[in-house]
Amino acid sequence: MNRLHIRKPFALLLLPGIIFLLLFFIAPLLFVLVESFKGAVGEITLFRYKEVLTDSQFRLVFVRTLRMALIVTPIAVLVGYPSAYLMTKLTTAKKSILMSLVILPLMTSPVARTYAWIVILGKYGIVNQTLTSIGFLKEPARLMYTEGAIIVGLLQLFLPIMILTLVSAMENVQEEIEEAALSLGSSRVGCFFRVIVPLSFDGLLMGVALVFTGSITAYVTPAILGGAKVLTLSTLMRQEALVLMNWEAATVIAVIMILTTLILYNGLRLFKPRTLV
Repeated sequence: MNRLHIRKPFALLLLPGIIFLLLFFIAPLLFVLVESFKGAVGEITLFRYKEVLTDSQFRLVFVRTLRMALIVTPIAVLVGYPSAYLMTKLTTAKKSILMSLVILPLMTSPVARTYAWIVILGKYGIVNQTLTSIGFLKEPARLMYTEGAIIVGLLQLFLPIMILTLVSAMENVQEEIEEAALSLGSSRVGCFFRVIVPLSFDGLLMGVALVFTGSITAYVTPAILGGAKVLTLSTLMRQEALVLMNWEAATVIAVIMILTTLILYNGLRLFKPRTLV
């Protein structure tokens, strides 16, 4: 009885959050999903999906967006994992300084951060001026409005999220477990891959999901660094909705973006490694 009385107040505390999610997250998603299956006179049909999926431009943009996300996410993991691991081994003072440097970009507007890349990658930006001054290039190279520029911008945008997620996960790994693995004959590298990685895999999974989802759905960075020459799903959806006034196609693209992220997230959960010492 006492446990029931204790649980009821906590359940009531969760109620406002649940209502908020239902009204402003679940309900709009369901509305978009239902609208994507509606025909011209309100009938349920797959015509819109067939029309979008058979469009050559959509297939090109979808493959490009997926390719860039699949490039950004592994790079974020390769850079973020060792960085997060080393940060957990530092003293409190050094760790606080590095954490502040990681968090600092997140406190800056994505628009401001993205426009900074124009100064760096522009025709007369820092990179081109440096390469031409040392004689590596005879004339400025085209770095802006390319897939490479978008990948660099997305990596700078989402790498801090990956590092913070991994640091949070690795802080929950007890040092005694790592010491026990080393005392049993495991090398530092073997201990990292056979103990640290499996125990922090939930954090890795969350970081991969956030970076991959963000890379697919980001709009500001692809719009500024890619322009109209390099469309992604988000910029294509905006073009269909606000330029061409084709809200039906925009709705289908939104559903495809959501399904792509959900399939990836649930697929990653099937590959959780076992902890081996």
